[in-house]
Amino acid sequence: MGHYVLYNFKGIFITLIIAIIGGVLFQLLHIPVPWLLGPMIAMVLGKNMLQWDFAWPYHLRNTGMMIIGYTIGLSMTLAALREMALQLPTMLLMTVLLMLLCAGIALIVSMLSDSDYRSALLGSIPGGLTQVIVLAEETKGINLAVVTVTQVIRLMMIVIAMPLLVLMPFFGQHAGDNGGTAALPIETTVSLFPHIILFALVGVILALLGNKIHFPTAYLLGPMIGTAVLQVLGFTGPHLPGFVINAAQLLIGTHVGLMLKASEIEHKGRTFSLAIGSGLMLMGGSVVLSFILGWLHDMSRATALLATAPGGMDQMGIIAHAIEADLSIVSGYQLFRTFFIYFAIPPRF
Repeated sequence: MGHYVLYNFKGIFITLIIAIIGGVLFQLLHIPVPWLLGPMIAMVLGKNMLQWDFAWPYHLRNTGMMIIGYTIGLSMTLAALREMALQLPTMLLMTVLLMLLCAGIALIVSMLSDSDYRSALLGSIPGGLTQVIVLAEETKGINLAVVTVTQVIRLMMIVIAMPLLVLMPFFGQHAGDNGGTAALPIETTVSLFPHIILFALVGVILALLGNKIHFPTAYLLGPMIGTAVLQVLGFTGPHLPGFVINAAQLLIGTHVGLMLKASEIEHKGRTFSLAIGSGLMLMGGSVVLSFILGWLHDMSRATALLATAPGGMDQMGIIAHAIEADLSIVSGYQLFRTFFIYFAIPPRF
């Protein structure tokens, strides 16, 4: 037992060092969202090409998600919530159109591969990664390897591509210093207390409670909902220093990077090609939907793209925060789609 604990600690330490090196390197290269992308790419290369033994417990990923959930919750002011309520019909329209696109992509993938349609559909659905994989595990006749690989590759492609797309001149967005997460003055760090204690307690309690009742993405939504409610009640949540946001990105990016295990995949060439192809089609479809969304509502093109992007709410929230897009709108559309998929898809399987 003692040897296992020591080995596990060693694996976590090595993983952390490599993740930090990846983040520092990406920041020096001025790559957008460096502390999310750097650790993620470092894990993919180290795990699959160098065959290093990494370890990254889920509670580290969950900690990062709670921090991002709190940050998103800060954007959920009364004015933002009213605007989100007004856009509910559009949220439904965008979600349905994206689901139809996923269904079409799944049909193409199933025709070009040995996968059945249901496996291809679960691989294409842009829901919460964990929820989709759990659903695949619990459904008979589903090719779990195909679903996992397709979902992870799609997520990685989107996390890498979206920061680059939204910073193109066409989308008219720019990143803040250090990807929008520069360290704040020491006064801000000190002023976190005692106000942050209430928000932290509420966020952690709701995250644990949500996880216990199998709430979708509980470690993200719990703190987000708790923070939003406290703000509506009149409490003011302090903004987190940049290094805390960077740490949260590292915790999440490292976890995502370790999810891709090439050694467990059969027919690697075909599987990867189809996964990349379906990811490109989904991204292309989301760009078209973002044009429609921007035409229907007065919002920046970058905000519209991140709102319709088929990625996770935590990753899109990080990118929206980094480039100073409308975080409440992005989170609102991503949250609506998460719930729609969570409640609409399982009964069909």
